[in-house]
Amino acid sequence: MANAGKLRSFLKRAGIGLGLLLAGPALVFAGIQTARADWRTASREPLGLAPAPVDAPQAIVQVYGARAVGWRGAFGVHTWVSVKPANAPDWTTYQIIGWRALRGGDALAVSNGQPDRRWFGAEPELYAHLEGDGVDAVIRRIVTAAEAYPYRRTYTIWPGPNSNTFTAMVARAAPELRLDLPSTAIGKDYLGGGTFAAATPSGTGYQLSLWGLLGVSLAREEGLEINVAGLTFGIDPLGLAVKAPGIGRIGASGDPKREAPGS
Repeated sequence: MANAGKLRSFLKRAGIGLGLLLAGPALVFAGIQTARADWRTASREPLGLAPAPVDAPQAIVQVYGARAVGWRGAFGVHTWVSVKPANAPDWTTYQIIGWRALRGGDALAVSNGQPDRRWFGAEPELYAHLEGDGVDAVIRRIVTAAEAYPYRRTYTIWPGPNSNTFTAMVARAAPELRLDLPSTAIGKDYLGGGTFAAATPSGTGYQLSLWGLLGVSLAREEGLEINVAGLTFGIDPLGLAVKAPGIGRIGASGDPKREAPGS
């Protein structure tokens, strides 16, 4: 009887914990279901966050994210990296698209056009912006890292590797971005099958992670983050914000503009 009582108590606490984990995603999902149009007819128009190449001859890097399509958007975002070398006539965007990996296909998608397009109706958010002298060298490292991404033919929604795993790995090759991916970028903490420690995507600290399922990170940009079952809780004391599963950042928003390495 005593053991049965302990089991009931454990299950009750586990149920409360699970409820807290899923509370944020549940609220977000309700909003998505109300606001999101059918993905087949949803807008892919740009928001005007990225300058047109004709108006900006300097080299620029931008990183974006937007709520994923369907139920996945309740938990996380899809992210991508866009570059425009100096005097380039167009932007080039690098991202991982899961369905392309079906039957061994290449999930790396490379496209041209304005990078701030809606992701099937969801408005993108600018996470990082780097421009100026020295950025062409950063772009070359980004392109090399994108092309060398080791999971181009493997995609797993949870816990990774996925689109956010890609963006995090590319960002580690370009610490000048100081990219603070949101807690909703599920998959960013997947380091690879045999890797359990690495620099954080911002390059300003370090993280430990067990296959993206359990981990902790401490960095100047990201603050303190704890990953439980792929869901991230965190506190950013320098940015005066907390991070919650599904909801994302609560508090002050960080400035996405970074200082160019040649400045």
